[in-house]
Amino acid sequence: MSASDFNEDAINLLQGWLRGRLDAPQRDWLNSQLDALAPEPTDAALHIAFGMVPRKCGKADLALSDADRAAAQRALPGWDARAWSVADCARILLLSHVSRNAPNFARLFRSLCATADVVELTALYRGLPLYARGEALLDQVGEGLRSNMRVVFEAIIHHNPYPDRHFDEHRWNHMVLKALFVGSALAPIQGLDGRANAELARMLCDFAQERRAAGRPVPFEIWRCVGPFAKGPILDALARGLTSADATEQRAAALALAASPDPGAALLLDTKPALREGISRGQLSWATLHAA
Repeated sequence: MSASDFNEDAINLLQGWLRGRLDAPQRDWLNSQLDALAPEPTDAALHIAFGMVPRKCGKADLALSDADRAAAQRALPGWDARAWSVADCARILLLSHVSRNAPNFARLFRSLCATADVVELTALYRGLPLYARGEALLDQVGEGLRSNMRVVFEAIIHHNPYPDRHFDEHRWNHMVLKALFVGSALAPIQGLDGRANAELARMLCDFAQERRAAGRPVPFEIWRCVGPFAKGPILDALARGLTSADATEQRAAALALAASPDPGAALLLDTKPALREGISRGQLSWATLHAA
């Protein structure tokens, strides 16, 4: 993303949400910081402003309405700020303006990450889709993906369109695999179905096999990215999932088989007529499975 790709509609939403949640002194302080950081900011000025946000603007939940969330989706598909605080919103607004004006934004971003605590890191990464020059942040985002702090990892992968826009297949696949490894849900990953690929399907089947060999349960979401590439040995893995003692994994394997172009998948699915019928009627889908 270049500076010219700056999403004015999304930034206007941030400003509107804050306008309705901050009192006059809080708004005055935030506006003063936006003005002060408008020219190319120094590291010290940015660090001070970023660190003072919770004290000056508060830490309350942003508490978006359904209408707010719908507006966010229209402005930036895949963006969902439901888990944000007012402080997150204010920090990300500051950084979004800095990203547009500062050619050295990637360095400034790395500098903030180097000294940030967990809450600050979460805000930094939640804001990724709202920064100009997003492509320049890939190396630092890679550091975030390697974090052993799940909340930081999920700030990058959940309700965030940045990975879908910027990750190559290798980084995408390892992100999905790590999500399963640490117990993070796949459903909130934006672009999950569209970015499915044969190499990821193979990796996930290997992971499922390792889990079974260790006597550990197989996360049902594994099969969501496998179905379109299910043939040969992958069909064997799905057949095992279809007979799992876990009813949820059975349903997930059935959904994956229904997405497979291999005729053998349809034959396997015929062994579970109730599941096959539920899929054909729309009663069983990934959405209903996640909601159960």
